[in-house]
Amino acid sequence: MSKSKSRKKRPPKRVLALPDLEHAKTAVLNSLTSASGQRTYDHAIREFVAWYCSEPRLAFNRTVVLRYRIQLEQRRSAPATINRRLAAIRRIAYEAADAGLLSPELAAGIRRVKGVRRIGVRLGNWLTPKQGRRLLESATPLTARELRVTRWSRC
Repeated sequence: MSKSKSRKKRPPKRVLALPDLEHAKTAVLNSLTSASGQRTYDHAIREFVAWYCSEPRLAFNRTVVLRYRIQLEQRRSAPATINRRLAAIRRIAYEAADAGLLSPELAAGIRRVKGVRRIGVRLGNWLTPKQGRRLLESATPLTARELRVTRWSRC
């Protein structure tokens, strides 16, 4: 058996180093088309990396992401904020797995971290669908955007 055939593919890492996280972060940000989404994910990823590096050497896995979620909850972050940050971390795990930096099993475990339930009551007077249609039909479009909105609402 030759040397090239006997070599095995290196297994993915369990502890992602800072360069690995930066590589995955760049891949995530490049996959987003919206500038707003890029800013949001960049901020969320930078905060997670700062937290991840401040903790004792941890393996990047489901347990670590759960600990981060608990830490966000203890800071009294809003459920929408926590869920947005967890979405960014899930994307990091996908990209790291795609690049061979993280095993697919670990990425799948991170994917299974549940978001925070958004409990609350919607306040205010909400229009029924019929009332909303009537309001849109009665308004005269003044801009091209308003014209597009009224066209799509009739479909």
